Amino acid sequence: MQRQSVLFIFFLLFLLPGLTSCKQKGENKKDYRYFHEQGEIFHTAYHIKYTYDRSLGEEIVDELHRFEVSLNPFMENSIISKVNRNEPVQLDSFFITVFNKAEEVSGVSDGKFDITVSPLINAWGFGFDNPDNVTPETIDSLKEFVGYRKISIDAKGNIVKTDPRVQLNMSAIAKGYSCDVIARLLQRHGIENYLVEIGGEIVAKGINEKGECWRIGIDKPTDDQTPASQELQTVLLLCDKSMATSGNYRNYYIKDGKKYAHTIDPYTGYPSENEMLSATVLADDCMTADAYATVFMVAGLNESVKLARTLPGLHYFFIYAKADGTTGVAYSDGFEEFFADKLDILIQ
Repeated sequence: MQRQSVLFIFFLLFLLPGLTSCKQKGENKKDYRYFHEQGEIFHTAYHIKYTYDRSLGEEIVDELHRFEVSLNPFMENSIISKVNRNEPVQLDSFFITVFNKAEEVSGVSDGKFDITVSPLINAWGFGFDNPDNVTPETIDSLKEFVGYRKISIDAKGNIVKTDPRVQLNMSAIAKGYSCDVIARLLQRHGIENYLVEIGGEIVAKGINEKGECWRIGIDKPTDDQTPASQELQTVLLLCDKSMATSGNYRNYYIKDGKKYAHTIDPYTGYPSENEMLSATVLADDCMTADAYATVFMVAGLNESVKLARTLPGLHYFFIYAKADGTTGVAYSDGFEEFFADKLDILIQ
């Protein structure tokens, strides 16, 4: 997908043997081990670790393939591709679930989240096309058929567009939901300890091999993201939470001396420009965390803090640029419980 979330460093996760013997919580009869599955979906990597008595690799791949057939816009015969081409298509539960959640978040955020921005994403070079000479006239013409109120699903389950040129891009929510989908697959097998990571979005449940909550690092937002230069802003402990991070410092390009980031503001039609460097969101499901991470990148610091306070069960950790060129952090009340080192919450 076009939008690329912030990547994470997983401590004590993939450095340990993938088949380390460990009893599943509450299970004494079977020989449970930690299995590690990895691969690629949506042009990004996934890593899934879980305790069970056998590998579920084939089931996971099959489920991810079903998901791609629904929501991968790079797949010619996917449901979303057919919707964008105005071809007759039967919507599936994946598509409908993500669409309805997107509409909900769009309404709550007053349009700062909008899955119809696909033409603008493409125009700015973060979709299917390379960036062209974007002019104000180009943006104005594209905005004529951008807007979440211009598309809906009717009572019969059919897509209805007010303009046939409306196109969807669900990259800011689909990866999060794909984590939820795989988490539910694991839960159907009674699995209590697992971590699902797809393109940086995460669902964490139970404990890792050491019997602890899963340790997840949040990167410092720097333009140089080579492995040798990566540093962590902080480390979180997650036992039963979903997490998503959006940041403009990884997916961008520079043209004529100006930096263009991948988060598009639906109101202006231009790449978002504010003090936000990255937004990490914790929620009960990853689809919600994924969507609001994008909302906060568009909204900016002050508006994001106000909005987040109205969303029950949602936690945030923002990294932003100060006027003096340094970086600052802001996080929600109670976020301290997730810091790996409770004695050092004054983050550099």
